[in-house]
Amino acid sequence: MSVFTRRDGILHVESVALPAIAARFGTPCFVYSRAALEAAYRAFDEALAGRDHLICYAMKANSSLAILDVLAQLGSGFDIVSGGELARALAAGADPGKIVFSGIGKTEFEIRTALEAGILCFNVESAAELARIARLAADLKKRAPVSLRVNPDVDPMTHPYISTGLKENKFGVAYEDALRLYRDAAASPHLDVAGLDFHIGSQLTDVAPFVDAFDRVLDLVDTLAREGIRLRHLDIGGGLGIRYRAEQPPEVADYVRAMLAQLGDRPHKVLLEPGRALVGNAGLLLTRVEYLKPGAHRNFAIVDAAMNDLMRPALYDAWHDIAPVVQRSSAKQRYDVVGPVCESGDFIGRSRDLAVAEGDLLAVMSAGAYGMSMSSNYNARPRAAEILVDGGAMHQIRARESLESLYAGERRLPR
Repeated sequence: MSVFTRRDGILHVESVALPAIAARFGTPCFVYSRAALEAAYRAFDEALAGRDHLICYAMKANSSLAILDVLAQLGSGFDIVSGGELARALAAGADPGKIVFSGIGKTEFEIRTALEAGILCFNVESAAELARIARLAADLKKRAPVSLRVNPDVDPMTHPYISTGLKENKFGVAYEDALRLYRDAAASPHLDVAGLDFHIGSQLTDVAPFVDAFDRVLDLVDTLAREGIRLRHLDIGGGLGIRYRAEQPPEVADYVRAMLAQLGDRPHKVLLEPGRALVGNAGLLLTRVEYLKPGAHRNFAIVDAAMNDLMRPALYDAWHDIAPVVQRSSAKQRYDVVGPVCESGDFIGRSRDLAVAEGDLLAVMSAGAYGMSMSSNYNARPRAAEILVDGGAMHQIRARESLESLYAGERRLPR
């Protein structure tokens, strides 16, 4: 579904022209399409029609309250990795019974809070965590629903920083240790063995690693069943990629079809944890050119967005398409599009052919995932505003930070 279209040479989000957003809210700002969010969610939901399932949006991709609210209204669950994400999900109206808690470093406070909230399940990532959850559940006189995040040791063929399913990664329990830990969990009066979880990485563009990992996981599921440990759900994780440039990720329906074919007639409820696939291409970063700086070896377009707004290019050398909001008829030149942060790694895109002038607006596409959620105040820069477009309406869902807010929680030393 394309909600980013040109009309008379001007880039629009749904029915709203981007220059109107810049005039009203300033730049830089993140701009999202509600229609795109809803369409992405429904693609997963419809692909799983006829199968008991729950889509648990991976909040780390974008945890803005309005985004969560839109998804909660559609019936989404949520995959969280911190107490802060739990608080955000609940503040956005999420059903705690549709929340799964992942992450390798759950604190006692986070576990207690989640138990008291009544979440669906803890995705447990170590023997030590399993023991902690059992102890805290006993203190609260509850049975904690748990699944083990099993590391299938399958190469996801993605960037090493977002690979999570290999032996050398910090995530999950080793495949060879999982059976013993399930036996321990099943024997505990304070644990309710609910399911099994696996997640091999992010921005995956091939079904084959999913299939390989699921094969290993299903062997374990069948072994557990023979021992009388019958799981209620299988959480097949997330990580399905999107198109940034030339990637060819599988269609959601094809990806789901491959998983369901492997599952066969097993009775388990299916949980998925998509993040980027729901929000990545539903948003863009709107920025303005401050200066053009020609050089003997490189030309620079210096914009008011920076690596503190969109970390992915600096962190992963990631590609985001950069499009002029208003098309010019002048000849294109090659620019590095860079921000004002004092780092050589502060770039939004390198070697881009653009017809652009000072004061022009640029749209950095596919910025709905890991944009705002990874942003920072480096160089004492206020974080950007966020705007959600719904048809012809513009909603500011996050105000731009003020300079005073940057140090509001700090105190000078007494003199």
